[in-house]
Amino acid sequence: MRCTSQLSGTRQIIGLDRVRRIATAIAMAVVLAVMVSITPSFAQSPTPTPTPTPTASPTPVPTATNYDQSAGNSALNLGSNFLERLGNQASGGVDRAFRSNPGGGGASASTEDPRYRTWYEGYGVSVRTDAQGDFVGDERKTFGGVAGFGARVAPGVNLGLSVDQSHTDIDVPLALQSATLDLTQIGFNGSIDKGPWTWAFAVVHGFGKVHSSRDTGFGFATAGYRAAVDGALTEISYYWTKDQMRVVPKGALEYVRATGAAFQEAGGLDPLNVGSSAIARARVMIGAEIGRYFIFDRKILDLSAYGKFVDNFYQDLGSVQVSLGTQNIIVPGIGESRYGMDAGASASLSLTNTARLYVNYDGKFRNELTSHQGTVGFEYRW
Repeated sequence: MRCTSQLSGTRQIIGLDRVRRIATAIAMAVVLAVMVSITPSFAQSPTPTPTPTPTASPTPVPTATNYDQSAGNSALNLGSNFLERLGNQASGGVDRAFRSNPGGGGASASTEDPRYRTWYEGYGVSVRTDAQGDFVGDERKTFGGVAGFGARVAPGVNLGLSVDQSHTDIDVPLALQSATLDLTQIGFNGSIDKGPWTWAFAVVHGFGKVHSSRDTGFGFATAGYRAAVDGALTEISYYWTKDQMRVVPKGALEYVRATGAAFQEAGGLDPLNVGSSAIARARVMIGAEIGRYFIFDRKILDLSAYGKFVDNFYQDLGSVQVSLGTQNIIVPGIGESRYGMDAGASASLSLTNTARLYVNYDGKFRNELTSHQGTVGFEYRW
């Protein structure tokens, strides 16, 4: 009886183990079936591809070509300076006095004056331009020389030809830029005297080369390109004299145009492509010269001063396209205020009836520009 009861208990235990194993197998099968059914649904959802962030193209900075704006304005002003000096040779009191009173000191006006003359000048110019819009301002220093030849081709009719060679250093310190302008100008002038009246004219053509340098922070971007200037001036004056004094009222009309060729910078970070430029100006000038001469030791010392009102009634500042890669901007040129004043003084020492030394000062005063020019010259007539 004891053996039979033990066998029955053993069977119960084995039956329970068998039930547990079957239950465990069924549970594992269910879990596996669930995992298989879930896995394809995840496989059907592709992992999204990250969208690349677009890289912005660099845009040129408006101040990056301040040197080009300054170089164009330099050429324009140098053309004006040369024109006005040529006009003054025809209508200036000293030259006019030599034509009408060659002996000086009360000599007869009918005395035959020397027919030919030649002159040589050296000059220096200091210019400062104030900030205008995106232009941060500049400082310029110019040194140059002039050689000329003139002749009286008929009574009261005089013609002259001269060449001006100059070098300008341009500094734009706030933009970390600099440039040089080497300019050659050829000028032709003439005058016709009719009693106390004189009509004078002058035309110039100039050509040169600009070399620029721009600090990019990672080296210097440099460039070289051509520049040119053309201009014309017409002037009428009236020569009034009493004893050793004179007053010469004048009125003049001037037109000047300067151009620069397109160029591409080299070196540095993000070198620029810069388009061609053209700026132009027309002005009216009205003023007068006052002078007096003194005679001592058979020499004549002549002192004079002038002042004139300037109206820049037309200014085409132009614009330049500046490109960097696919991006570009338009940069305007720079100019002067519409109204301003010019003033100057001169001292001339006639060593003989045919030779004289002279010094001149010429100043230009505008709201955005101030210019000072000093000239030393020698003239010989024969």
